[in-house]
Amino acid sequence: MSDVPLFFLIAGEASGDLLGARLMHALKKQTNGAVRFAGIGGPRMQAEGMNLLFPQSELAHFGLIELLAHVPHLLKRIKQTIAEVRRVRPAAMITIDAPDFCFRVAREIKNEDIPLIHYVAPTVWAWRPKRAHKIAQFLDHLLALLPFEPPYFTKEGLDCTFVGHPIVESGAGKGDAAGFRAAHNISADTTVLAVLPGSRMSEVTKLMPIFGQTIQLLQAKYPALHIVIPTIPHLRSFVEAQSRGWPVPVTIVEGDADKYDALAASRAALACSGTVAIELAMAGLPAVIAYKISKLTYFLYRRLIKVKYASLVNLMHDKMVVPELLQADCTPQKLAATMGDLLGNENVRQEQINGLKDVAGWLGQGQFIPSERAAKTVLDVIRKPKIRGIL
Repeated sequence: MSDVPLFFLIAGEASGDLLGARLMHALKKQTNGAVRFAGIGGPRMQAEGMNLLFPQSELAHFGLIELLAHVPHLLKRIKQTIAEVRRVRPAAMITIDAPDFCFRVAREIKNEDIPLIHYVAPTVWAWRPKRAHKIAQFLDHLLALLPFEPPYFTKEGLDCTFVGHPIVESGAGKGDAAGFRAAHNISADTTVLAVLPGSRMSEVTKLMPIFGQTIQLLQAKYPALHIVIPTIPHLRSFVEAQSRGWPVPVTIVEGDADKYDALAASRAALACSGTVAIELAMAGLPAVIAYKISKLTYFLYRRLIKVKYASLVNLMHDKMVVPELLQADCTPQKLAATMGDLLGNENVRQEQINGLKDVAGWLGQGQFIPSERAAKTVLDVIRKPKIRGIL
């Protein structure tokens, strides 16, 4: 068993759990199952065979203010993770997104002769561009989701491979609308609205009350409205409690298959800014993107952000294809007015749908399967000598 390579993976968020699970599946496929996994992840990674050090839900915090209360526990978990990596000495450590946690671990491991691979390039093109030079000092390879990202890092001496975005292999555009309506007794003449309040507790806590007030405003104009909320297991009870008083029927679902069926059955979506915006684009579902964090966190972050838009779809087009209502604009009144345009104006709705059609190609669809390209790159890295050396 000692000849079978062990990969230590760290995924701090739900999106990372999905990335990690697909990567693990591809690694098993490419090694004929001769591979082992340990680390930090969620239910998907655990289902693929990971021995969890602790669940990723403990790391799902966001924002400077929100993070402060959890610092002592996070520092304890960082030390525990470093000790475990040193103990098991994996063939490689693969960190997935969540740089605040992952990079603290990686910096401590850089001199241990363990290849360090990070999956999801930091958005240095959006803010804090000097990070590219800093991470080149301790990482051995970077797996990028977007085609324009590698040059930002290779110029700093860090090997970086565009592997494509995992959303292109997700099935986001292949949901069963009729099957979803039948399974949940939703009639054909009922307008379904997908509500996606985020994958972090801090996001859901901020947005669910605002989304609830938005639904109340929409219900006056669209009485035959049915809300579908895709969520994840550790947030489900909170989402259920928050949506219990909403004035329209609410269906809560878990899992990718049900989520994509729900998107197929929906006329539009009200969504937290993040990876889900790409899923909505792949599904061809017009949406309104919302986001709200503490005023102090926003003030500090806003001074560092170098891009005009929050949504990757808008960044790719360099124009506002998908409406974004952030911070002060993230109000029930503005959300309801913008969402009303998507629900009631077919021209507005179709214009956004047309703008979503190029997204899949930009993200790698038709070129390769992202998880398999990522797995091949990982295996190539561990098969060659580590050249960064001790810094």
